[in-house]
Amino acid sequence: MPRSYLNYRPGLVTDMYHPDSAYVSWRVGLNGLTTFDLYARRAPFGGSYLLVAGLEAALEFVRDFRYSDEDLAFLGQIRDYEPEFLDDLRSMRFSGEILAMPEGAIAFPNEPLLRVTAPFREAILLESGLLQAINLATLIATKASRIVWAAQGRPVSEFSLRRAQEPFVVTRSSRIGGCTSTSFLAAAFQYRLLATGTVPHALIQLFDDERAAFEAVAETYNRYTLLLDTYDVRRAVHTAIEVAKKYRESLGHILAGVRLDSGDLLADSRYVRDVLDEAGLRDVRVLASGDLDEFRITELLEQRAPIDAFGVGTSLGVGAGSVEREVEGGALGGVFKQVLYVDELGAQTPKMKVAGEKSTLPGKKEVYRIGAFEEDVIQLAGEPRPGRDAERLLRPVVRGGQVVPGSLPPLSELWEFASRNLKLLPERYRRLDNPDAYPVRYSKALCELRDSAMAGHNPADPSAPIEPDSDDRAAHALEVDEVVELASAPAED
Repeated sequence: MPRSYLNYRPGLVTDMYHPDSAYVSWRVGLNGLTTFDLYARRAPFGGSYLLVAGLEAALEFVRDFRYSDEDLAFLGQIRDYEPEFLDDLRSMRFSGEILAMPEGAIAFPNEPLLRVTAPFREAILLESGLLQAINLATLIATKASRIVWAAQGRPVSEFSLRRAQEPFVVTRSSRIGGCTSTSFLAAAFQYRLLATGTVPHALIQLFDDERAAFEAVAETYNRYTLLLDTYDVRRAVHTAIEVAKKYRESLGHILAGVRLDSGDLLADSRYVRDVLDEAGLRDVRVLASGDLDEFRITELLEQRAPIDAFGVGTSLGVGAGSVEREVEGGALGGVFKQVLYVDELGAQTPKMKVAGEKSTLPGKKEVYRIGAFEEDVIQLAGEPRPGRDAERLLRPVVRGGQVVPGSLPPLSELWEFASRNLKLLPERYRRLDNPDAYPVRYSKALCELRDSAMAGHNPADPSAPIEPDSDDRAAHALEVDEVVELASAPAED
């Protein structure tokens, strides 16, 4: 993958409060082995599932994490850290372990996508980089899978370069989600993907009239696609047919497709298809683009629009929701939460955040899938497997700070893995509108640990309800959200 901002000065890919928290940890001498879960509280786009992506970038970030002398000089300028702390950062490398769901796996809300165990300072400094890698890629992969589902087997090309949040991430994640090609040539080269495109309106406008433009394209390429909506779609298709017949007869060049990029796609696609068929050009495909998303594609196909393939740009490139349908988009909202602390003497302390709907589950966890999407079970790591047909979803990807061999398969394998998983996912969980909530069950031992930890927040009356803003939180040392609140710290989830 091309070098990204995650690998450019990786030690500075943090929010300000991360080195500040690490400094407090260093000053008080608390740096025990700490486990964090990375997960999303909700599935994006009003759906029920997440298609996991971004692990490759996350592990490259972990591998490259370090502070250069220039980084440390910068930190020393913006905060009065003790020189010995900066020296400690200079030698820091990730030494812990990471378990993760592989890219192309299907996950559900509140399931750990990554489980990170490392000395506190190492783990806390990785938070933002890991979230950036997983949040964006998973958002886009999930969006792509929804668009491909809506297309009902018709090819979908990713056209989002000019508006994408991070173009290489978008193209790679779109492929995991099922897109068949991309218009972005650098990504097509990098990932060995099919590159597709037609012609822009500017090329049509370059010529004195539309016929001259169509003839220039038809003469240049042995297979070509013409863009019909520069001036008038219904006039253009007749011109395209005349040009197609002329150059098929004279040069053997073939009109492969026509593209509609604006206007009434339903009415125009019907008209264009009828005219092409009447002219004997039944093999010419009708392609559609222009502010499409999964909802618009669904509407077109429900109305039997004769469209053979789709190009999707902006909504895919930015992971957009839908204002009309009141569907949120634009961000996944994954979080990174401390769940266990082991001090230097080996004493284990479950950690949890008590904040109403944002409360967390303590303890080091495993996630198992029972059967073919019958249910998932989240349980403590020490519990036995919940049945012979239970599949363990978290896999070791980093041990002793080193990436486990085989953890980063090629993109072609990730696409096959994701495609197989999506085919197995029952339709009731894939629906775009009002999908069923997938059953995720917590084990008895995990629930008991949660109840015990919650009681610890209110020792005077363990049965009393826990208020989201309870002052009891202050009594718990070094919780990720509670280490230190600084004026410079961004609003936390």
